[in-house]
Amino acid sequence: MSPAVRLPVVVVGGLHADARRAAVARLLADVPGSVVLHHDLATAAAGTVVRTLRDATGVLSAGETTLVDDCACCALREDLVPELERLADAGGTPLAVVELWDSVEPKAMAEVVTAGGFTVTGVITAVDPALVLPYLGNGDDLAEGGLAAAATDRRTVADTFARQLEYAPVLALADSPEADDEDLELLAQLHPTARRVPLGSPSSALARAALAGFDVEAAAAAQHPACALLPAEADAHGVTTLVWHRRRPFHPERLYAALEDLTCAAARSRGRFWLADRADTLLHWDAAGGALCVEGAGPWLASLPDAAWELVPPVRRAAAAIDWHPEHGDRCQHLVFTSPGLDRDGLERLLESCLLTDAEYAAGQAAWRRLPSAFDNLLEV
Repeated sequence: MSPAVRLPVVVVGGLHADARRAAVARLLADVPGSVVLHHDLATAAAGTVVRTLRDATGVLSAGETTLVDDCACCALREDLVPELERLADAGGTPLAVVELWDSVEPKAMAEVVTAGGFTVTGVITAVDPALVLPYLGNGDDLAEGGLAAAATDRRTVADTFARQLEYAPVLALADSPEADDEDLELLAQLHPTARRVPLGSPSSALARAALAGFDVEAAAAAQHPACALLPAEADAHGVTTLVWHRRRPFHPERLYAALEDLTCAAARSRGRFWLADRADTLLHWDAAGGALCVEGAGPWLASLPDAAWELVPPVRRAAAAIDWHPEHGDRCQHLVFTSPGLDRDGLERLLESCLLTDAEYAAGQAAWRRLPSAFDNLLEV
């Protein structure tokens, strides 16, 4: 019998440490005999990562592993699978809970565990609903709070929290007296497909969610800008989600001039967009905490020769086919903005002003390519 069958693994993460610990404690209580494997990266500055293995009664063992290339997350990757293999070989463990350190993102670790031959049965991000908006609005570097996973870690609190939240199909919600309807609605709109399990819910609810099954490839596809499962339009309890979809390219200079206002317009915005001077490149929009990341995410499928389509994953082809335009193919603007107090009308006007005018659009693609390239510095061209 393979280790994947002998030892199911659930990954639990989240920057909200108290909520994460509460979620792990609930799993230990609900699955008798389960154990938690945790790598503490707080000691990374001293060159080591502390590993602990514990069950519901307390710590079973502890040890250290050295950094790999001065990277704590790399050390975690190198140490995690061998530790799981030792647990599997020993037998008798019904569930291994991998509790991630604060800023470690679940996507990378779920993929490491799967590549190591184990079955990830669930990925859970633990959340304190009252802290969702403060964390999304926190543009500080992780290093400023002692949360960086490496000396070269340039992530912010906001973008790390957003990815932790949006990747997990299960959200474990801490009992938070400070949370109100707006906080819960914001959480629901940011990740509408997530299964939300209050930690105060009946015993075993979280365990059932942890063992429900998880598809690493599908989860990765759901985060890819070309086929991401973005939130739908919503408006409740003071929180609004605007889905903005257009079939006309952005004027690069006008969009660049509006970036600061667009980035600050919502607590969270994401999606894909199309610049007139880069007709072949799908661009990824990812904003939180008042900071925007713009990256090239490969070609639009409409720019590829037919023979190249066979090299594209089926989920990508399916996503393009659903939204195919007879003239522009899959090229489009698909941006989603979520925030309390969103100025929907003002945001739509600003976005519309960044598109090509009728005259510019009528000039055609040859003229579009000659427009000044305002995004070279962001895209490191």
